[in-house]
Amino acid sequence: MENVAQNINQIIEDFLISLITTDIDWELKPEGDLWSKKEIIGHLIDSATNNLHRFVRCTYEQNFKLVYAQNEWVEAQHYQDAKVDELLTTWRLLNHQLCRVLKNYPQHLWHATCDTGETEISLRTVTYLADDYLKHLAHHLNQIIDGECYNSLDEIV
Repeated sequence: MENVAQNINQIIEDFLISLITTDIDWELKPEGDLWSKKEIIGHLIDSATNNLHRFVRCTYEQNFKLVYAQNEWVEAQHYQDAKVDELLTTWRLLNHQLCRVLKNYPQHLWHATCDTGETEISLRTVTYLADDYLKHLAHHLNQIIDGECYNSLDEIV
Protein backbone atom coordinates (compact mmCIF):
# COMPACT_ATOMS: atom_id res chain seq x y z
CA MET A 1 0.00 0.00 0.00
CA GLU A 2 2.87 2.34 0.76
CA ASN A 3 4.16 1.83 -2.79
CA VAL A 4 0.81 2.90 -4.27
CA ALA A 5 0.80 5.98 -2.05
CA GLN A 6 4.33 6.88 -3.16
CA ASN A 7 3.34 6.48 -6.80
CA ILE A 8 0.29 8.71 -6.33
CA ASN A 9 2.43 11.38 -4.68
CA GLN A 10 4.98 11.12 -7.51
CA ILE A 11 2.28 11.46 -10.17
CA ILE A 12 0.90 14.53 -8.42
CA GLU A 13 4.30 16.21 -8.20
CA ASP A 14 5.21 15.33 -11.80
CA PHE A 15 1.89 16.64 -13.04
CA LEU A 16 2.15 19.92 -11.13
CA ILE A 17 5.71 20.45 -12.38
CA SER A 18 4.62 19.72 -15.95
CA LEU A 19 2.03 22.51 -15.70
CA ILE A 20 4.89 25.04 -15.60
CA THR A 21 5.91 24.25 -19.18
CA THR A 22 2.62 23.04 -20.66
CA ASP A 23 0.04 25.39 -22.14
CA ILE A 24 -3.37 24.04 -21.15
CA ASP A 25 -6.74 25.42 -22.14
CA TRP A 26 -8.65 24.62 -18.97
CA GLU A 27 -11.89 26.24 -20.17
CA LEU A 28 -12.41 24.52 -23.54
CA LYS A 29 -15.50 22.30 -23.55
CA PRO A 30 -15.21 19.59 -26.21
CA GLU A 31 -18.30 18.75 -28.21
CA GLY A 32 -21.08 16.71 -26.70
CA ASP A 33 -21.02 15.74 -23.06
CA LEU A 34 -17.23 15.60 -22.78
CA TRP A 35 -15.63 17.41 -19.86
CA SER A 36 -13.32 20.40 -20.00
CA LYS A 37 -9.94 19.98 -18.35
CA LYS A 38 -11.28 21.89 -15.34
CA GLU A 39 -14.08 19.36 -15.11
CA ILE A 40 -11.60 16.49 -15.39
CA ILE A 41 -9.75 17.86 -12.34
CA GLY A 42 -13.15 18.23 -10.65
CA HIS A 43 -13.90 14.60 -11.47
CA LEU A 44 -10.54 13.66 -9.93
CA ILE A 45 -11.55 15.59 -6.80
CA ASP A 46 -14.76 13.55 -6.67
CA SER A 47 -12.82 10.33 -7.24
CA ALA A 48 -10.36 11.16 -4.46
CA THR A 49 -13.22 12.02 -2.10
CA ASN A 50 -15.13 8.81 -2.79
CA ASN A 51 -12.06 6.59 -2.65
CA LEU A 52 -10.87 8.21 0.57
CA HIS A 53 -14.27 7.35 2.09
CA ARG A 54 -13.99 3.80 0.78
CA PHE A 55 -10.53 3.32 2.29
CA VAL A 56 -11.51 4.74 5.66
CA ARG A 57 -14.79 2.85 5.88
CA CYS A 58 -13.10 -0.43 4.91
CA THR A 59 -11.10 -0.20 8.15
CA TYR A 60 -14.25 -0.74 10.20
CA GLU A 61 -17.06 -1.82 7.87
CA GLN A 62 -17.37 -4.67 5.37
CA ASN A 63 -19.24 -4.87 2.05
CA PHE A 64 -20.88 -1.45 2.27
CA LYS A 65 -22.05 0.15 -0.98
CA LEU A 66 -20.44 3.35 -2.22
CA VAL A 67 -21.00 4.46 -5.79
CA TYR A 68 -21.40 7.89 -7.29
CA ALA A 69 -22.84 9.32 -10.49
CA GLN A 70 -19.76 10.87 -12.08
CA ASN A 71 -21.47 13.19 -14.56
CA GLU A 72 -24.04 14.37 -12.07
CA TRP A 73 -21.35 15.14 -9.48
CA VAL A 74 -19.32 17.17 -11.98
CA GLU A 75 -22.41 19.07 -13.06
CA ALA A 76 -23.72 19.69 -9.54
CA GLN A 77 -20.40 21.06 -8.33
CA HIS A 78 -20.00 23.55 -11.21
CA TYR A 79 -16.31 22.86 -11.70
CA GLN A 80 -16.41 24.74 -15.00
CA ASP A 81 -17.08 27.94 -13.01
CA ALA A 82 -14.30 27.35 -10.46
CA LYS A 83 -10.82 28.84 -10.46
CA VAL A 84 -8.17 26.43 -11.71
CA ASP A 85 -5.79 27.13 -8.81
CA GLU A 86 -8.54 26.33 -6.29
CA LEU A 87 -9.36 23.07 -8.07
CA LEU A 88 -5.70 22.04 -8.22
CA THR A 89 -5.15 22.87 -4.55
CA THR A 90 -8.24 20.91 -3.48
CA TRP A 91 -7.23 17.96 -5.66
CA ARG A 92 -3.64 17.97 -4.36
CA LEU A 93 -4.64 18.17 -0.69
CA LEU A 94 -7.29 15.43 -0.99
CA ASN A 95 -4.73 13.16 -2.61
CA HIS A 96 -2.18 13.84 0.11
CA GLN A 97 -4.78 12.81 2.70
CA LEU A 98 -5.66 9.72 0.69
CA CYS A 99 -1.94 8.82 0.53
CA ARG A 100 -1.56 9.32 4.28
CA VAL A 101 -4.36 6.80 4.81
CA LEU A 102 -2.85 4.30 2.37
CA LYS A 103 0.68 4.60 3.79
CA ASN A 104 -0.64 3.62 7.20
CA TYR A 105 -3.24 1.11 6.06
CA PRO A 106 -3.35 -2.01 8.25
CA GLN A 107 -2.03 -4.90 6.19
CA HIS A 108 -4.59 -7.29 7.63
CA LEU A 109 -7.33 -5.14 6.05
CA TRP A 110 -5.92 -4.97 2.50
CA HIS A 111 -8.52 -7.55 1.47
CA ALA A 112 -11.46 -5.79 3.13
CA THR A 113 -14.18 -5.10 0.58
CA CYS A 114 -16.80 -2.61 -0.42
CA ASP A 115 -19.44 -2.74 -3.15
CA THR A 116 -18.76 -0.38 -6.07
CA GLY A 117 -21.35 -1.81 -8.46
CA GLU A 118 -23.96 0.53 -9.82
CA THR A 119 -26.60 -2.02 -10.77
CA GLU A 120 -25.28 -5.26 -9.31
CA ILE A 121 -22.97 -6.20 -6.47
CA SER A 122 -19.29 -5.72 -7.28
CA LEU A 123 -17.14 -6.30 -4.20
CA ARG A 124 -13.67 -4.76 -4.51
CA THR A 125 -10.76 -5.14 -2.11
CA VAL A 126 -8.83 -2.19 -0.76
CA THR A 127 -5.82 -3.43 -2.76
CA TYR A 128 -7.86 -3.44 -5.96
CA LEU A 129 -9.32 0.01 -5.24
CA ALA A 130 -5.89 1.51 -4.54
CA ASP A 131 -4.36 0.09 -7.73
CA ASP A 132 -7.41 1.09 -9.77
CA TYR A 133 -7.31 4.61 -8.31
CA LEU A 134 -3.68 5.00 -9.39
CA LYS A 135 -4.50 3.91 -12.96
CA HIS A 136 -7.58 6.12 -13.07
CA LEU A 137 -5.58 9.12 -11.89
CA ALA A 138 -2.85 8.53 -14.47
CA HIS A 139 -5.41 8.11 -17.26
CA HIS A 140 -7.13 11.42 -16.58
CA LEU A 141 -3.93 13.39 -16.02
CA ASN A 142 -2.70 12.11 -19.39
CA GLN A 143 -5.93 13.44 -20.90
CA ILE A 144 -5.13 16.86 -19.50
CA ILE A 145 -1.54 16.87 -20.70
CA ASP A 146 -2.53 15.18 -24.01
CA GLY A 147 0.39 12.80 -23.69
CA GLU A 148 2.95 15.54 -24.28
CA CYS A 149 5.98 15.86 -22.05
CA TYR A 150 4.57 13.41 -19.59
CA ASN A 151 5.92 9.90 -19.84
CA SER A 152 6.32 9.22 -16.11
CA LEU A 153 2.66 8.18 -15.81
CA ASP A 154 3.16 5.41 -18.34
CA GLU A 155 6.22 4.18 -16.46
CA ILE A 156 4.42 4.02 -13.09
CA VAL A 157 1.21 2.34 -14.23
